[in-house]
Amino acid sequence: MPTIQLFVTCLTDSFFPQTGEAVVEILNRLGVRVEFPADQACCGQPQFNAGLRSDARQIAKHTIQLFEQTSGDIVTPSGSCAHHFRHNLLELFEGDQEWHPRAEAFGKRVFEFTEYLVDQLNVTDLDAHWDGLLTYHPSCHTLRGLNVDRQPRALLQNVKGATLVELPNAQECCGFGGVMSVEHPELSAEWLKRKISNLEATNAPTLVVTDAGCLMHILGGLKRQGKKQKVVHIAEILNRRL
Repeated sequence: MPTIQLFVTCLTDSFFPQTGEAVVEILNRLGVRVEFPADQACCGQPQFNAGLRSDARQIAKHTIQLFEQTSGDIVTPSGSCAHHFRHNLLELFEGDQEWHPRAEAFGKRVFEFTEYLVDQLNVTDLDAHWDGLLTYHPSCHTLRGLNVDRQPRALLQNVKGATLVELPNAQECCGFGGVMSVEHPELSAEWLKRKISNLEATNAPTLVVTDAGCLMHILGGLKRQGKKQKVVHIAEILNRRL
């Protein structure tokens, strides 16, 4: 039985615990033992993106040291956190002879959830069932940062009872963009408005995402506008069975 370490992310832990539970249940069903280092915290990407590099290094060192005490792959239900660990930490510790190689070794262990299922476990059919239309929003860091797009689509194509319809202009940002939504709220709001309009064009009642940041941002926009569509993390879709 393989063992993985779950990096659950702060947004999932605080706002969408059902996503974390779905990840654990799916992996357990596939014969994977899930361990959870309890001292994990934020990945540090908000600090990195805001230019607070000293704070970001402090957070990164804590995370690296914590997971160095564990073994196995590190799986996270967030493409943005996975991208930060695999790519941003190398920039953060560039030229540091001690921490750069430690960050590199840590990053090589990290996998986004759907990437781990498809590329590491060779699983594309989880016997999931969801009635009705689904449409998929590819989160920016998942799509462009990790080049992960084939994997979530392959998993969704095998959901029984569901029909996957293409989201118009799917590759456009939803407007969350981490601290971008705080620093440029007008731009963020306009992108969110366009994303919701594209969602409505699909007639799908459910939008699937791979990142809690997109989930929170789009869901909030839908609620403020009084819309009925749902936004669901892909792990919850894949964990729904008859």
